[in-house]
Amino acid sequence: MEPSSTEGGAEVKLLKNHPPGLPHKVILKHGQELEEEQEELAEHQPLEQEDLNFERWKRRPLPERTLYQKIDDIKTYLWNAETKEFMGRSGKSWSLILLFYAVLYSFLAAMFGGCMFCLMWSISPYHPTFNDRVMPPGMTMAPHLEGHEIIFNATDRKSWKKYARAMDEYLKPYNDGPQQKKNIRCTHDRYFMQDDLEESAERKACEFRRSWLGDCSGLQDPNYGYSLGRPCILLRMNRILGYLPGQGKPVNVTCGVKKGPPEALGEVQFFPKSFFDLKYYPYYGKSRHANYSAPVVAVRFALTQYDAHIQVQCKLNGKGIINDSPTDRSLGSVTFSLDVGA
Repeated sequence: MEPSSTEGGAEVKLLKNHPPGLPHKVILKHGQELEEEQEELAEHQPLEQEDLNFERWKRRPLPERTLYQKIDDIKTYLWNAETKEFMGRSGKSWSLILLFYAVLYSFLAAMFGGCMFCLMWSISPYHPTFNDRVMPPGMTMAPHLEGHEIIFNATDRKSWKKYARAMDEYLKPYNDGPQQKKNIRCTHDRYFMQDDLEESAERKACEFRRSWLGDCSGLQDPNYGYSLGRPCILLRMNRILGYLPGQGKPVNVTCGVKKGPPEALGEVQFFPKSFFDLKYYPYYGKSRHANYSAPVVAVRFALTQYDAHIQVQCKLNGKGIINDSPTDRSLGSVTFSLDVGA
């Protein structure tokens, strides 16, 4: 075989009798040897039929275990006598994991207890810590059964008996005996301030006797005028801690027709007066003002026309009072339907 030359000009001589398919050994002219791996391109051979059989590559299902084998596996899992493991863990492993959770939950409990201690230490049980904005009071009424509706027939006892019963329940705390025993008589038209006492000291409360409500007290007329077509209702201003309503002047109550003929309401009477006396304010909270009795104003509709379905609105009027809120109908006012049948 004739000698050949490489690209660099060096002469190479191929070995004779070199078996085909093996890498050729090339001897350089300068005496250096270089083995080259010459890979022959393999011709593309089509896949055999059994290579296309994908069923043979599927995982073979495990043999079904018997009930006794499963029970034995559970027993081994609970207690492995060979490895001395309980539920897959050794005694040391269980000790470490229990210690970890004991430390973790002890830390969480201590952190929660510390937060609660700081919270309770920073607030007072007698008054709000932050009381920058005091909303004006709302007003509630009694009886309050099926919503704000008073619909009855004066000659039908069943139609108005529920209202009389609700009035009785509402006025029980105002009976003269308990009021005279627990509370004191106070000076009219002035706030009953008790801020000079200790913070935890119990405050005295002014009495409000049921008998002061006159024809709406239920003492002279146990039916509260419903049997005569002259119903009574009770109005109360919501209690707000430390609130001084009216800014030194009593807050009065007015009632009128909101929807319907104005003349259908007739005469409106108020008991004991048409305003909330200042002597019942401020309110010091349930814990310090345990015997406090919120004052009420009784309203009697003495000459309401029969079968005149009207809407009546009663309002609080005074300085700092809001009675026309479009979003909160109970803020400073209360509206109800009144329909008296003959």
